[in-house]
Amino acid sequence: MDTIEAIVTRRSIRKYTDNRVPAEVVEQLLRAGMAAPSAANEQPWHFVVITERKTLIQVPSFHPHSHMLKEAALAILVCNDSGLELTRGRGVLDCSAATQNILLAAHDLGLGAVWVGIYPVEERMNGMRKLLNMPTRIVPISLISIGYPDERPRMEDRFKPERVHFERWMGSPDIRPVRAAKSKK
Repeated sequence: MDTIEAIVTRRSIRKYTDNRVPAEVVEQLLRAGMAAPSAANEQPWHFVVITERKTLIQVPSFHPHSHMLKEAALAILVCNDSGLELTRGRGVLDCSAATQNILLAAHDLGLGAVWVGIYPVEERMNGMRKLLNMPTRIVPISLISIGYPDERPRMEDRFKPERVHFERWMGSPDIRPVRAAKSKK
């Protein structure tokens, strides 16, 4: 699969078969993650591979949008090591790039995956830290649910030319939110 095809055909997969993912495939995913671009080449990431069912099924107790983990073959938690960051805030970007690399590699390898957001929601970050006995300087950024797909979501064309500006901002400089922010209850 070429790069553009992988990017435009990748979809979030939340339903999986019960097939296990071989260790060598997991290593390929991790290598893809570690090949991500990194500001000043800091590479402040750590990865926690979770395959134990009893651990995976605990995540929904503190993360309401992670029920797919009950079926996943594994999950990879991408973490920022704040002790390796020379410039505060860049690690989140680096870990996000690593997450996208893993998602694309999973797709290319015939796996299904979905990015389960952890950062910046304190309850989710603290839940992962507690569940995995993580040191405080390690910041959980994203959890990637992975398995062999048991669904095939349709492809979408998400290109919106009205969101592209050349050379300078075109249109009204006073842009108001189109949809209201969700209120916390």
